[in-house]
Amino acid sequence: MAPMLDLALFGFFAILMLLGLRRPFIWVLAYLYVDIVAPQKIGWSILPSLPVSLIAFLAAFGGWLLLDNKKGGCFTFRQALILVLLLYCGMTTIMADFPEAAQTKWSWVWKALLFAIFLPLTLRTRLRLEAAALFMVLSAGSIIISGGIKTLLSGGGYGTLAALVQENSGLYEGSTLSTVAIAIIPLTIWVARNGTIFPASRWTMGFALALCFAALLIPIGTQTRTGLLCIGLLAALTLRSVKYKFVYMGLGALALLAAIPFLPASYTERMSTISNHQADQSASTRLAVWQWTVDYAKENPLGGGFDAFLGNSFTYSTRVVVDEGGSREVRTEQITEEARAYHSAYFEMLGEQGWPGLFLWLWLQGLGLWQMERIRRRYRTSDDPQEKSWRGLATALQHGQLIYLLGALFIGIAYQPFVFMLIGLQIGLMTLVSRRITARKEEDRKERLASRRAANAGMSGDPDSAPA
Repeated sequence: MAPMLDLALFGFFAILMLLGLRRPFIWVLAYLYVDIVAPQKIGWSILPSLPVSLIAFLAAFGGWLLLDNKKGGCFTFRQALILVLLLYCGMTTIMADFPEAAQTKWSWVWKALLFAIFLPLTLRTRLRLEAAALFMVLSAGSIIISGGIKTLLSGGGYGTLAALVQENSGLYEGSTLSTVAIAIIPLTIWVARNGTIFPASRWTMGFALALCFAALLIPIGTQTRTGLLCIGLLAALTLRSVKYKFVYMGLGALALLAAIPFLPASYTERMSTISNHQADQSASTRLAVWQWTVDYAKENPLGGGFDAFLGNSFTYSTRVVVDEGGSREVRTEQITEEARAYHSAYFEMLGEQGWPGLFLWLWLQGLGLWQMERIRRRYRTSDDPQEKSWRGLATALQHGQLIYLLGALFIGIAYQPFVFMLIGLQIGLMTLVSRRITARKEEDRKERLASRRAANAGMSGDPDSAPA
């Protein structure tokens, strides 16, 4: 089985590389696939021995630089923000409190930021934008479907659900996977409804609904409270689009009540700690780390570089239940911990990049939400199929980003590559819409100029100068 899996993974990667010789943009899609799925971690012998991520990265950049048509590409303000953030992260890495740990994190963060700057330059057409969205959905879907099937078969478990690989880092980390799985649901529905590569049909919509169901199972399989909060936000955001809101709310409540008896007891027990952070050591640790980070930023306003949390040390109180002679007693304990991670993207940025880095990151996120809302409002009443499709994509990307920002409150995913790919799609969409607006303004200007000339010719009484 392992040799066949190796050959299948290597064969798919090789096919993408070969197709890129004819269409260089396919190398960009290949990097999306490699960076999301990490096939080198799934394989056993061939791919693990090859630097597939570096190969795809260099092919994507080299293909665009040397072979691809660059007409229509432009450098936007949000790309400039990412570039400033990249340079600032490089500066703090040089001056980091823990240089070796900082260099390790920098080795993948710079690629995520640089690719987010580069991706919109390649999304020159609607087809390319759709292809990138499709590859992101299917690549993440391969992980989500695997995790969903294992949840149905075993019920999962906190820190134990293995989706494709036995690893608890990156996109395969439970809370991160839960957040991304829920955040990608709106984009999945958009691809199924508006796709031209795989046109809308019963098959595409059926697959999309199955993928969305698997995505909803991920927070159950990973037993992460963050995933439950993301599902709640997705349900609230969907109210913006449904026609019969009260019917939708009623059906949602019925579905929730019907699902509760089928949930694992360990899942419901863990979810019950959301309402009382003192009863859960993990939640108490988060609050203590956040307080330490704020105090650290007061003394180090420019941040301490990547993994500056390694220098933290704090004591906090938590309540534990002790069984003594058949009776249960609640006690308060003092716990001292050191080198605990931030457990929040916001405090991750504050501790590592200081107030300037946090400001840049929030500005980048806020601009994305605002730009997607502008597109939604511009095409709210449009009957043009292209404009309606772009409005749907803007909504999907905005909702996905909002879900990410909620999940990021409790997970250190400030530099998650998948999220920066979503930002790249937002920039690409905004560029296409801006080009369409500019083209229409130019057409209107030419029409007004032609009408003015025709009117002037009629007033002069020269029939030869007037248009037929």
